Amino acid sequence: MKIATFNANSVRARMDIVIDWLRQHQPDALCIQETKVVDHDFPVLDFKALGYHAVFRGEKSYNGVAILSRRPLQNVAFGIDDGGPRDETRLVRGKLGPVHIVNAYVPQGQDTKLPVYKYKLEWFSRLLGFFGKHYTPRQKVLWCGDLNVAPTDIDVHDPKRLRGHVCFNPDVQAAFQRVIDWGFVDVFRKHLPQPGIYTFYDYRAPSALKQNKGWRIDHILCTKSLANKSVGVTVDLDARRKPRPSDHLPVLAEFSI
Repeated sequence: MKIATFNANSVRARMDIVIDWLRQHQPDALCIQETKVVDHDFPVLDFKALGYHAVFRGEKSYNGVAILSRRPLQNVAFGIDDGGPRDETRLVRGKLGPVHIVNAYVPQGQDTKLPVYKYKLEWFSRLLGFFGKHYTPRQKVLWCGDLNVAPTDIDVHDPKRLRGHVCFNPDVQAAFQRVIDWGFVDVFRKHLPQPGIYTFYDYRAPSALKQNKGWRIDHILCTKSLANKSVGVTVDLDARRKPRPSDHLPVLAEFSI
């Protein structure tokens, strides 16, 4: 089974890239973030023509999540159901065979002095409660998406200069780790432990890709029983080299199930 994640930064603007990538890699499921499209404009028929079912929730110009899958997902739901803001355009989940997939787009946070940064920290806390409410670590759970956190020094190109950034901050890292400690394994690092492999290259630095000045903020994490079945992870740099690319790269994990 192949499951991938990709922040498309507008699914309609990147349709050529997404379609080509699906044809080339043929994942069983592709989790997309920042679709940036209202539901009635989501390109369902384009994906159906490739043999993919789609579940999605979006809004104009911001946020938006989707899961494309070869088989229809079971138990589909959107958002965090804890009585707070549901944020349905930031989280979608469903079951594909034995695997529970949770696709999330965590708030970026903007600035540590702003309320949205506190909201980001709360979001990780809410995720911890969400996983505890709906799953157990004994199940095969896959949590992926643009999680807007670089957890260690090797996950950014310049840790000394970037430390304190909203995506590379001790408070965010600790909040992220608390969710991981619920029962997740970082399968990216299981298969790619070396530094210098990133998933995001900022548009504002035109030479970022050439100079490999990136961040690892897109993740695939699994509970132990599923992580034990993982056989590899790949990051597709070619997608970033195409005309009008997303600033994120697709990340693909493969499992022997």
